[in-house]
Amino acid sequence: MWTTRPDAKGILDLPGVQTALPRYVDVVKGKKYPKYMIAQSIEAQYSRRDSTETLWEKHDQLLETYNETETNIKRKPRKTTNSFHDLKILLAHRLMQSCIFCERRCGADRLHGDKGYCRAGRNFSMFSAFPHMGEEPELVPSGTIFTGGCSIRCLHCQNWDISQWHSNGDSLTPEMMAHQVTELTEKGCRNINMVGGDPTPYVWHWLETFNHVKKPIATVWNSNSWYSQETAKLLAGFIDLYLLDFKYGNNQCAEEISDAPGYWEVATRNHLMAKEYGELIIRVLVLPGHNECCTRPILQWIHDNLGPETRVNLMFQYHPEWRASKHPQLNRRLSLTEKLDAKKIAEEVGLINLVE
Repeated sequence: MWTTRPDAKGILDLPGVQTALPRYVDVVKGKKYPKYMIAQSIEAQYSRRDSTETLWEKHDQLLETYNETETNIKRKPRKTTNSFHDLKILLAHRLMQSCIFCERRCGADRLHGDKGYCRAGRNFSMFSAFPHMGEEPELVPSGTIFTGGCSIRCLHCQNWDISQWHSNGDSLTPEMMAHQVTELTEKGCRNINMVGGDPTPYVWHWLETFNHVKKPIATVWNSNSWYSQETAKLLAGFIDLYLLDFKYGNNQCAEEISDAPGYWEVATRNHLMAKEYGELIIRVLVLPGHNECCTRPILQWIHDNLGPETRVNLMFQYHPEWRASKHPQLNRRLSLTEKLDAKKIAEEVGLINLVE
């Protein structure tokens, strides 16, 4: 038996949450339907024999009108065959043969046993699934499912045993994972929180999973933000709430600390698309010695491009993990001055909806 956090009970009615996450709140309260159910109700004219290029053209045409379709939904969506969601599954399955789900675009044929940089395989590798009480209060209880592998390698990764395969998860098919989703839904979780490692290697798996989920529940994509444009398009019309890390304010820090080249361009692109097709909570983990090079440009960009009322979780729980000792700035906790400076930066740039 679990007990929810006291600050989670009334959080959905607070003005800051209502302003930033109105649709998510309505999905949790049963007033609106999750995006995957809507996508499953949209008919898509395609053949499984179509070329991948043709399938993308048809997908993108439907995506252009998706938001209007979602707005006009007046009754419970009815699942159809050859749906927009089915088209996403087919495209993602094709990508599994030459994997480009993350920005590394390594091209591994995961359907036939190859493993790329993330080392994810043909099936899910699930490490845990439980109602998480430690997430942002508007998510709690969050039906959090941790899967193995990651597209980047943060020297300070707190989940390094999962992301770098220092332990083994359970091999699950999407049908088996759908049972996990159902169990978490029946336990009263507000959402299904796809995380890891990073969920990006499992785009096809998650899309296929929700083709077997019967009960409505909000979907949360809990990611490092370093996923490909193809993945961003597949997530649009599937994910209700994007819980995105914004890790670095420049590419040099991203490459040195996380082996994530081009991070700034990729992260900004994906945050903009998340805003267009869903709702956002942005996590900014303050790193020691990185307020001016990372915290400030990140928060300024959020204000200027996503708006001052964007829901931002400015996080101060950094502590050295995994290989942080290899980097001179990362081998210590934050100082009080650094925490206060980060809060001051958020105030200076004009962000007004920080997670408390």
